[in-house]
Amino acid sequence: MLQAMANSKKIRITLNGRRCEVETTPDRILLDLLREDLGFTGTKKGCEQGECGACTVIMNGKAVLACLIPASKAEGAEIMTVEGLAQEGQLHPLQEAFWAEGAVQCGYCTPGMLLSAKALLDTDPAAAVEQIKQAISGNLCRCTGYTKIIRAIETAAEKMRHE
Repeated sequence: MLQAMANSKKIRITLNGRRCEVETTPDRILLDLLREDLGFTGTKKGCEQGECGACTVIMNGKAVLACLIPASKAEGAEIMTVEGLAQEGQLHPLQEAFWAEGAVQCGYCTPGMLLSAKALLDTDPAAAVEQIKQAISGNLCRCTGYTKIIRAIETAAEKMRHE
């Protein structure tokens, strides 16, 4: 324990638009830093092996798996968790569409799905169905069968293109 504390260092990140500084150790993963140290529990802990997508966040504009990233590698990064999607009390179009289309069942995969979809639509707001399927292919859902999720992403993309 003392050795881990001696090896700790402060890192600076921008989390959901706010700059913060947090102390971490070399063995700490981003997922645990977000959930346990910073209280952003919307980022779900699933397989912890990069297979399920439950821990997906957006880091420097790309969807990444927080369970595979050492926290120290986030130094200077811009990170968005699901808590950062809604702005000023207004749901993001993806959140609205997931609700309206019934794309949320148990909800465990939803944060990762939302962020994978956002990363896609931020780079390609006119993404085709095949691109949507590819973007969420690393996110496992055991409840919906993906049809409603894909439809929700299409609905949100349409709305975002016309805003």
